[in-house]
Amino acid sequence: MQRQPINLTEKLSRFGEHWSPRIIAQMNDYHFKLVKFHGEFVWHDHADTDEVFLVLEGSMTIHFRDGDVPVRAGELFVIPKGETHKTSAAAECKAMLVERAGTINTGDVASDKTAADAWI
Repeated sequence: MQRQPINLTEKLSRFGEHWSPRIIAQMNDYHFKLVKFHGEFVWHDHADTDEVFLVLEGSMTIHFRDGDVPVRAGELFVIPKGETHKTSAAAECKAMLVERAGTINTGDVASDKTAADAWI
C-alpha cells in the first residue's frame, strides 16, 4: 500500500481526451475516476448502481427526462441508479466520478463515447 495522497491536478495533467474517465483509486468495490468533458454525452442509465459527479473545475449540466440540474465547481450530485440521464458542458469541465468498479460509462448504450477502464 502506498501512503501518499493522490494529487488530482497532476493526474488531470496526464490526459487530454474528453469523455474518457481514468481510474485513480479504488475503495472497496468503488472506483474514483477523473474525467474531462465538453459538449454533450449520450442518454443512458446505470440499472444497478448510483453514480456520483463531483465537479472540480468548470461546470456541467445533468439532464434528466423531466428537467436539468446544473452542477458547478465544488458541488457534488448523486444520480440514483436506474435514472436515465446525460451530461453536458458548454466549456471544458473536470470532474471526479465515484461509481461501482466495472461500471461502463454509457451503461447499456453502445456509443463512440463508450470508454474502457483505464488507470492513470
